[in-house]
Amino acid sequence: MAHTNESVVSEFVLLGLSNSWELQLFFFAIFSLVYVTSVLGNIMIIVIISSDSHLNSPMYFLLGNLSFIDICQSNFATPKMLMDFFVEHKTISFEGCMAQIFLLHSFVGSEMMLLVAMAYDRFIAICKPLHYSTIMNRSLCIIFVFISWAVGILHSISHLAFTVDLPFCGPNEVNSFFCDLPLVIELACMDTYEMEIMTLTNSGLISLGCFLALVISYTIILITVRHRSSSGSSKALSTLTAHITVVILFFGPCIYFYIWPFSRLSVDKFLSVFYTVCTPLLNPIIYSLRNEDVKSAMRRLRNHHVNSWKN
Repeated sequence: MAHTNESVVSEFVLLGLSNSWELQLFFFAIFSLVYVTSVLGNIMIIVIISSDSHLNSPMYFLLGNLSFIDICQSNFATPKMLMDFFVEHKTISFEGCMAQIFLLHSFVGSEMMLLVAMAYDRFIAICKPLHYSTIMNRSLCIIFVFISWAVGILHSISHLAFTVDLPFCGPNEVNSFFCDLPLVIELACMDTYEMEIMTLTNSGLISLGCFLALVISYTIILITVRHRSSSGSSKALSTLTAHITVVILFFGPCIYFYIWPFSRLSVDKFLSVFYTVCTPLLNPIIYSLRNEDVKSAMRRLRNHHVNSWKN
């Protein structure tokens, strides 16, 4: 990634979460556990879905792809953050900083679109059950995944196209543990007001648009479920609860950052941690603990391996 001759900054300094050595050790222990659990949990979901024929449905195909995105999101900044806890001078190259911005917005944009696709899947399953297998075929699921990645990457490129050529000629301290786009833009040696508005508009449109689509979808679904009284409706409600929980916890910090992206408070740094480190853990915890099909598949996989070892 080439940048203009005006940009003399070759690296950025990441101020991290704290200057206290004791706190950094504490954060390292906690976030290492969260990181390992998140990655292994999402890998487990992908393995279970791909190996169990009982989970060969559009919902679990999309869930497996959501786990893959969460694995990617777990790895774009967290490993470096964990290593930086033991480094006094935390730096990242200009190219590495731009790569983090690109990866974060690609993964977040893709996950937003995939959550919308999962809501559409539940809408068809509950509101149009007789047409579900016809509408939600494998080809449509693949198209949904392709669109989600395409939108995420294009969303990210639109940010990077303007950021990479900004003149960075002086301050280079980023008050976070990774290259957060609004914090990096503020370091440019120029009036960044127009850039800030473009960033807010770009990110705000995709996040609020997806969130409103999800709210409308799940509202219609919940109304439909409420007017039914059966065991199937009870199972559908349990699945919906898991979906809605993920949506709220995912979009809450996201919308907060995009509504107030350039007026940062001290608590924002810890919301960033939740968003980048803890959010990928939501998928395995919520879907594994609340979904009976996934728990049954886990037991079948475990029994299969136990029987294989005995033989």
